[in-house]
Amino acid sequence: MDSVQSDLELAPEQVERYLRNHPGFFLQHEDLLSELRLAHPSGKAVSLLERQVEILRDRNRDVRGRLSHLLDNAHYNDQLFTHTRELTLKLLEAKSPAAICRQLRESLQADFSIETVGITLFDVAPGNGYRNSDRQTLQQELKALALAKRPVSGVFRENELQFLFGKEAASVGSAIAILIPGPAHAQGFLALGMKDPQHFSQDMGTLFVDYIATLCGRLLQQHASKA
Repeated sequence: MDSVQSDLELAPEQVERYLRNHPGFFLQHEDLLSELRLAHPSGKAVSLLERQVEILRDRNRDVRGRLSHLLDNAHYNDQLFTHTRELTLKLLEAKSPAAICRQLRESLQADFSIETVGITLFDVAPGNGYRNSDRQTLQQELKALALAKRPVSGVFRENELQFLFGKEAASVGSAIAILIPGPAHAQGFLALGMKDPQHFSQDMGTLFVDYIATLCGRLLQQHASKA
């Protein structure tokens, strides 16, 4: 008799497979739902229906959390696009390299909440809105930045911060820097700085900074060709 009973026992995998293939099983055996008991994290046994309701609530909270995250990202991207469009139009209206740099600094700080903006132009006369330097200094002291073909972000050395931000270097905990391109060689550096050392990380996206640096490079070159 024991051997017959043993032969009739089903493996857990068989039970699971059967229930998956017959999802309406408990609709025809509702009395079983009240008898089944499942372990709860609190240590208290709960019915299958209670457990299902709890699982559905957890999934609902997870879905709502994901939806909220998607909506937040959509709102952020919409604001970023609006501010970027406004900045582009203002830069196109600027009448000189100094005006371009001043407008860029003002917009980045006011509309994009960038705490410190450093704009360095190479081999030009000093002007309001930017710092001037020469390429030789860049090559000698900041070789890693000079050779960078993409934006560099994260925590910078003291001499790098001094070159990029001048007197405001002490207030920068992390930054992102990118060469302002020109037709033959770089025309300068654009650097964005924040007090928080974790704000700009090495693996962050750089599409916006790339776009702004390229736009400034084109506009600066146009003004240089007219001079």
